[in-house]
Amino acid sequence: MEDALTLYNNPQYLFPLADMLRKKAAGDVVTYVINRNINFTNMCVGTCKFCAFRKDDGFILSIPEILDKIRDAKNINATEVCIQGGLLPDWDINNYCGILEAIKQEFPELHIHAFSPMEVFHAAHNSNISIKETLSQLKRSGLGSMPGTAAEILSDRVREEICPDKLTTHEWIDVVRTAHRTGIPTTSTMMYGHIETLEERIDHMFIIREIQKKTGGFTEFVPLPFMHLNNRLGENSRVCHEHEDLKMHALARVILYPYIRNIQVSWVKLGQKMAQSALNFGANDLGGTLMEENISKSAGASNGEYMAPEEFKSLIKGIGRIPRQRDTLYQLV
Repeated sequence: MEDALTLYNNPQYLFPLADMLRKKAAGDVVTYVINRNINFTNMCVGTCKFCAFRKDDGFILSIPEILDKIRDAKNINATEVCIQGGLLPDWDINNYCGILEAIKQEFPELHIHAFSPMEVFHAAHNSNISIKETLSQLKRSGLGSMPGTAAEILSDRVREEICPDKLTTHEWIDVVRTAHRTGIPTTSTMMYGHIETLEERIDHMFIIREIQKKTGGFTEFVPLPFMHLNNRLGENSRVCHEHEDLKMHALARVILYPYIRNIQVSWVKLGQKMAQSALNFGANDLGGTLMEENISKSAGASNGEYMAPEEFKSLIKGIGRIPRQRDTLYQLV
C-alpha cells in the first residue's frame, strides 16, 4: 500500500514504470475484439445509486430479438457477443440458460461472454441452487466467459452506500473464484471516481491480484471511470481529471504485474483520444467494437456506441503500435 501510494503521488516514476511493464508483458501489440454488446432488459429490482439505465416500465428483449441483433453482429465478423441485463424479479436459471441455448443453437461458433457475478448470484438465489451448480448449468448451456462487472469498489463500506442491495465483497469474490474453478474465465473491473478513497481503490486491485494468484482466471483488468450524469450518486461526486484516469491505468499495470497480462482501456468511458493516451501509460487493449452500449450512455458517456475495426487500427497505428484483432480469451485472430 505504501509503495502504491508513493508511486501514485510521483507520476514521474509511475508512468515510465507502467510503460516498461506493459512492454514486458504485452510488447508493442495493442489488441481489440469484434463483438456486440446486448443489454436484454433495463428493468431491475436493484437500487444502485450510480445506475441511470434502470427503468420501472422498461423493455425485455425476446429471444428472437436477441438473435436478430446477433445476426447483425455476424455481418461484421463478430467473434463474441456480450450479454448483460437488469435483475428481473421472477427470472431463474432456466431464463438465463434459455438465452444461451438459443444462441448456441443458431451460432455454435460464437463465444458468449455473459452475465455478471450479480446476475449469477440472482439466478442462484431465485432457483434455490448453489453458485457452483448455477455456473455449471450456465457453462453446459454455452457460457464461454463472464464479465467481471458488479465489482464497483470491493469495499463493503462503499457498497453499503452506493449499492446496498448488491452482493457483498465476499459474495462477489466467491462467485468469481467459483467461476474460475468451474472453467469459466472472467474479466475484472473497478468503477472509481465517486465516494471511495484512493486506499480503497488500491485495496480493490490487491484483492483482484490475490484471486488471480490462486486461480489465474482473469483475462484482463478494466479501470472504469464513474459516469456521473443522470444518477443519484453523481450529485455528490467529483469528476475525475484526465491525469487521474491515466494514473489509475498506470497503477493497475504496476500492481497487477505480472499476474494479469492485459490492462484494458474503456474507449466508451474515456473517449478515443484519452484511450489512445492510456496505451502509453500501461494499457495494451482497447476492448470491443460493441455496436450498442446503453449503460454508460444513459449515465452521460458521449463517445459513441460503435468503433469500427478500421478506427481501432488507425488509433493504434497513430502512436506507433501494432494493431491486432483478438478473440475473447486473447488469442490473436
